[in-house]
Amino acid sequence: MAWASTQPGWVIGFVDEVWWSRFALPRLSAWQGKDQPVRLVEQTWQKDDPDPKALACYGVLWQQGPIDDPIRKQMSLRFVTGRPVSAITTQFLEWCCTRLQAQNKTSWLLIWDNASFHVSKMVRTWIREHNSLVKAEGKGVRILPLFLPTKSPWLNPIEPKWVHAKRNVVEHDGLLTAKQLAARVCAYFGCSYEPHLVLSEKVS
Repeated sequence: MAWASTQPGWVIGFVDEVWWSRFALPRLSAWQGKDQPVRLVEQTWQKDDPDPKALACYGVLWQQGPIDDPIRKQMSLRFVTGRPVSAITTQFLEWCCTRLQAQNKTSWLLIWDNASFHVSKMVRTWIREHNSLVKAEGKGVRILPLFLPTKSPWLNPIEPKWVHAKRNVVEHDGLLTAKQLAARVCAYFGCSYEPHLVLSEKVS
């Protein structure tokens, strides 16, 4: 990891998935006036609500700078129609590689946990075939996955990003639509809103 951080063609990215709930309220502390206290009003689901109760999302936190003083500010996000699964994971990886190739990157040190849709045969096979194609064609971005120890979320620096974001995008006394929630999340991280990742018919 220290060596990769010094190579101009390499990039280090921490990947994780999260659910953004339209109803669950985060733990929140705030300065408040005695006459106008800050209150979070719990919302209830209605049968005629056309939106899902929560949105799944893939994210990658990019690391820049030396290993002893890293800069971890830039995020890339893709929301999901449905839930994270192996076939969606490969779509996200391919999307990231396309963006990295446009930045003249050649290798991605991918750091993530041992979720089933990270270690599945489908994902491992896709990464292996992807890397073989990059080598054969002499272009593209090679992926080198690095797995964090089991049950160690504190080792992934993207985790606190999710916590702080949920506190900042919450609606105090109303209910956001799914589109409004996604827009708030993207605005908080300074990301462009991209079409949702969906399963193709042949794998659904």
